[in-house]
Amino acid sequence: MRQCEKIRKTNETEVFVNINLDGSGIYNINTGIKFFDHMLEQFAHHSGFDLKINVISHDKDNHHVVEDVAITLGSALKDALGDKKGIIRYGEKILPMDEALILCVVDISGRVFSKTDVVVPDEKTSDFETVILPHFFSSFAQAALMTIHIKMLDGFDTHHIIEAVFKSFGKALKTAVSFDEKNMEKIPSTKGIL
Repeated sequence: MRQCEKIRKTNETEVFVNINLDGSGIYNINTGIKFFDHMLEQFAHHSGFDLKINVISHDKDNHHVVEDVAITLGSALKDALGDKKGIIRYGEKILPMDEALILCVVDISGRVFSKTDVVVPDEKTSDFETVILPHFFSSFAQAALMTIHIKMLDGFDTHHIIEAVFKSFGKALKTAVSFDEKNMEKIPSTKGIL
């Protein structure tokens, strides 16, 4: 079973993450940020990963919560993948949510890069500061050692745009971590490592 539990403790936060890549999208998430919880629930449901996240915020700074969840979740994903033998490695999804249309492409490459090309009209939606959105994916990519490209193709509603981002990210990762049944003993790279 490709599962991992991680705990990250800093002076700012304490983050607990448990992820099962071969789950069925069951989640129990409490970050203290209502909208962020909703987005992580969408991510879990659409990736099919079982996901538990609990956060204690010591400094009550949402920026630190989002960053530390991204680091812990990305690190848990990396460790749950193990040697990465047999995975498809790449995943992509173009996903609509009403007027919003988002493209997400991922590569579980061992190389870190993240670009979030999304124009969000509002500075805040519910209790989530939208400026943190690119930082979440940058921190995730660094911890997971992967490449993430997210591009907004259309949209004007802040909630719809961000929700489509998390849903498309979940769908893209679901593909990337899936197994290539014909190459179960192979690392998906000519280098022999990821």
